[in-house]
Amino acid sequence: MQIYIKNNDSRPIYEQIVTQIRDQIANGSLVPGTLMPSIRHLAKELKVSVITTKRVYEELEREGLIRTVPGKGSYVAEQNKDFIQEKYLSEIQQKLEEALILAKTAAIDYKEVYEMLQILEEEIGE
Repeated sequence: MQIYIKNNDSRPIYEQIVTQIRDQIANGSLVPGTLMPSIRHLAKELKVSVITTKRVYEELEREGLIRTVPGKGSYVAEQNKDFIQEKYLSEIQQKLEEALILAKTAAIDYKEVYEMLQILEEEIGE
């Protein structure tokens, strides 16, 4: 499990960690049944507070992405791929709406926004 914390990211550290673990579960890097590192181990590895990693695990458990077995640890839970994809589609739609509203406010043509999206897709390479 690879997690990178960016000090210049405006999001809180716990949110950066949750997002990266969520993405790794969604893309199959972390498969169901995978034993997660202990809260203390992850905190030590990332050089963050145990309180931060505890909050991460609580959030992931609340979202149904991991399950904790007392005395045994936390595991990646079985996922409904359609549900996860729908969640991502909803988030994409929300961000696109925000981008279009911003473009409209700045009198930027839809074609320019579309061209930006195409350029970004080429830069990302996927």
